Amino acid sequence: MFHKEGSKIIFITLLVVVGIIFMADAFLTIEWLKSVLYILALAILVLVLQFFRNPKRIADNSDNHILAPVDGKVVVIEEVYEPEYFKDKRLMVSIFMSPINVHVTRYCVNGIVKYSKYHPGKYLVAWHPKASEENERTTVVINNRVYGEILYRQIAGALARRIVNYAQEGMRVVQGKDAGFIKFGSRVDIYLPIGTEINVKLGDKAIGNKTVISKKA
Repeated sequence: MFHKEGSKIIFITLLVVVGIIFMADAFLTIEWLKSVLYILALAILVLVLQFFRNPKRIADNSDNHILAPVDGKVVVIEEVYEPEYFKDKRLMVSIFMSPINVHVTRYCVNGIVKYSKYHPGKYLVAWHPKASEENERTTVVINNRVYGEILYRQIAGALARRIVNYAQEGMRVVQGKDAGFIKFGSRVDIYLPIGTEINVKLGDKAIGNKTVISKKA
């Protein structure tokens, strides 16, 4: 199953691959060179398909826990100052996505979208300390019944050139449903109230809709 945001790119890639194979077959007489082009063309198609894959995952929906919004590696867990919305200290959990990870963003909690804003910006590498303030990004705040206001930020990386965000202010969103997509490498930061108990540690592999970031009894 593939994400709808990849439909155009998958179609174009398929046309290019078919064109390369047709041209190689029609105009090349060197068999080993033909084989190399076939393999490269098919490899490109496979890479594009795997990038836009959208595995079906049923979330264990609950207001009492926060689920990972994306697949990736937990690279930051620390108290930071959040300058855009809260303007105070929050506990930030950051998940870095490599190009081979699933890049679907899913809502990490149930609730009402209180804030949703897109920011154009730079394309620093996603793990750069200034990426969350200077890169292209979207900021979304969801008011959850148990945790209160939870902010997550989609951040473009050095390769990412488009962030897709479905959240609109006033929407009621459901944990685990598609919240958007980030194309070609990036990260997502989650900002939680200070004192929130965290169920992951640095270096953990997070799985969107499955890994529990925080849980309350």
